[in-house]
Amino acid sequence: MTSTSPPRRILIIQLGDIGDVVWSLPALRAVREAYAGASVAVLLREGNGALLAASVHPPEIFEVRKGLAGAAGRLAASLSLIRDLRRKRFDIVFDLRGDERGGYTAFATGAPVRVAQHYPDMAWPRNRLFTHLLTYPLSDVITHERAAAPSLGILRAFGIEVGKTVPELYLSEIVRRRALEILAEDGLPVGRARDAEGGKSGAEPELNWVSLNPFSRWSYKEWSPRKWVQVIDWLWSEFGIAVVIVGSPTERDRVRGIAETCSGKVYNLAGKTTLAELAGILAQSPLHIGVDSAAPHIAAAVGTPTVTIYGPSDWRYWAPPGEAHRIVSSEMSCSPCHRKGCDGKGVSRCLEELDVTPVQEAIREALRH
Repeated sequence: MTSTSPPRRILIIQLGDIGDVVWSLPALRAVREAYAGASVAVLLREGNGALLAASVHPPEIFEVRKGLAGAAGRLAASLSLIRDLRRKRFDIVFDLRGDERGGYTAFATGAPVRVAQHYPDMAWPRNRLFTHLLTYPLSDVITHERAAAPSLGILRAFGIEVGKTVPELYLSEIVRRRALEILAEDGLPVGRARDAEGGKSGAEPELNWVSLNPFSRWSYKEWSPRKWVQVIDWLWSEFGIAVVIVGSPTERDRVRGIAETCSGKVYNLAGKTTLAELAGILAQSPLHIGVDSAAPHIAAAVGTPTVTIYGPSDWRYWAPPGEAHRIVSSEMSCSPCHRKGCDGKGVSRCLEELDVTPVQEAIREALRH
């Protein structure tokens, strides 16, 4: 692009999990600010677009489509997506991931400028699919920019100035009102509400419920349900605080198992919310507690304080920064190991051996503030 012909249409590719999408929010903001006159679209995994669609000012959203079952169905869905992308005639494509699918998709858009990080160890076709392969130092920014650092590094190397580096997601009025309706339907207090810019509006009742996600997509990140029961009962007996458990439809029965064992007050919202509604619920929560999964990332982005348990994944990279967010991790010398459980069994000893006490202490500290 030249200085006399600024880009008019830009595509950002982020084909990671929901947490990756959240940590890409600062990059989306930076691109929008750098090219204020351009339209900015994003390409995400199927289903993840609902999170950005819930925002006050959503970008144009494309999603990778699974299509009908079978190779023919998947091929038809891919070709349809490529046709839609090519019709937009993007001037620049930024691929924020290091997978080959993003590279092939970026190339297929036909954009004259295609930008990504250089990965020398990847298969040779991937790096040839981009016009700009960038490298950048991360050691000096990873500690305070966390998982946003790689995306922002690509933009900086391309010459884009980066402002805010912490993910922020401002939810639309429709999403916030729907969250209040869901809470009211389950008999929860709804007096506390955040406005579109993350501030509180209306009366703020006593802190009498918190949200919690006990499960993760990956079992090696999970803590014992028995210990969660102890935490839930402690919150109720010590503070009179109920717990709203969130999760996916596949986790609803597991949440029911926890709720039936508890003497404390539990509301089971697992599987009862869309991704957008989940963000709305978390925005109303005075505090979110859970294991390393999508929910803590979303909670922090919508302005809710968090207490998150980390095992083999590195909290120094993934935990939201700031005094409002607390982490609990194992003191075992091998943690974080970045492995998918010990001995390939999908279970992490660092979490199995983590006691309830440090979790309670972190929650108590969060409640105090």
